[in-house]
Amino acid sequence: MKAAALALCASLALSGCITYHNRSDGITRLRIGETGVVDGPTVTPVKVVEDSRCPSGTQCVWAGQVRLTVRIETGRGSEERELTLAKPEQVADGKLTLVEIWPVKKAGDTIYPDEYRFGFTFAGGF
Repeated sequence: MKAAALALCASLALSGCITYHNRSDGITRLRIGETGVVDGPTVTPVKVVEDSRCPSGTQCVWAGQVRLTVRIETGRGSEERELTLAKPEQVADGKLTLVEIWPVKKAGDTIYPDEYRFGFTFAGGF
């Protein structure tokens, strides 16, 4: 009986760690350090490795890219991976994609880690 009560308390405590924003568009939106379920795997953005996007209102030779380290948890365990904006990554039996990033980059502005928002989708797992 005590073991069951402890297990219930532990699961309730851990469930408080998962926060996510999944709208009807199927995109799960998270901040650095937030954890969310993305139609299967659980994802936590850890840090921005690169944000070389072309600032709005400017002309660039290259559009740039965003690379993000994420922690991914599946039934097979947990691992850290690097995702690149709009490039699907094979995860378990599907593809995890970083599909959006906010805020828009502006010339002369600094984006601090706590200002970033990331959108993820997962396709597969059928």
